[in-house]
Amino acid sequence: MINWQVVAALGKRYIYIYSRNSFRILDIVFWPVMDLLVWGWVSAYMMTSQKGLPQMATFLIGAIILFNILLRVQQGITVSFLEDIWSRNLLNVFAAPVRASEFVAATYLVGLTQALAVMCVMSVAAYFIYGFSVSSIGWTLIPLFLNLLMMGWSLGLCTTALILRFGNQAEALAWAVPFLIQPLSAVFYPVSILPKFLQPISYCLPAAHVFEGMREVLQQNKFPQEHLIAAAVLNVIYMTLSGFFFAHMFKEARRKGLISKLVV
Repeated sequence: MINWQVVAALGKRYIYIYSRNSFRILDIVFWPVMDLLVWGWVSAYMMTSQKGLPQMATFLIGAIILFNILLRVQQGITVSFLEDIWSRNLLNVFAAPVRASEFVAATYLVGLTQALAVMCVMSVAAYFIYGFSVSSIGWTLIPLFLNLLMMGWSLGLCTTALILRFGNQAEALAWAVPFLIQPLSAVFYPVSILPKFLQPISYCLPAAHVFEGMREVLQQNKFPQEHLIAAAVLNVIYMTLSGFFFAHMFKEARRKGLISKLVV
């Protein structure tokens, strides 16, 4: 027979765990709200758009492939860092003659490798399953890819810095950060669908220019020069800021002994 006092005690214990870790609120609030925003605006786009369903399907498939480039680059960096935490190898890495810049460069390389692999796999699958070819984007795919790569590097570096600062409880950010910016990045719909007050914020994200540029290529067969230049300029700014942010957090983590606490 079930002892309901034990059940209540265990339930109370888990509630206390959630209440003491603000990052666990992501499971309760963040993901449902993100789903509502993204798919709500996708629905609004479909209802107001004059484009046919075949063209909208092309936009969506292309957006899914490109967003996964951003996602895998960011996670390639952050999860590489987490792997050293989970295997309790982080102290060994930084006890060795390894500079922080070398560690970051290695994770950047991992992110690039994952992004290339994912793009190849998804492109082949999209062609055989849906008849969508990334060649329809043409040579513009290269600058679009590079801009998403740079943004993924910036996000990954910032996420890693936050984990350094807040410890294991911040691990959820490794998966949450890309989806935090997804609604404002206009992945599946144009920026014009967003409320007016959010549109200037959206245009501050390189990804928004990338996805607007992708739709411009697929719809008008036009090289999105303005969007690519804007994305590149923003990426240079954000990569510089993320580098300073990581360097500061890394220095503080070493000064306060936070790195050793990550593997305890």
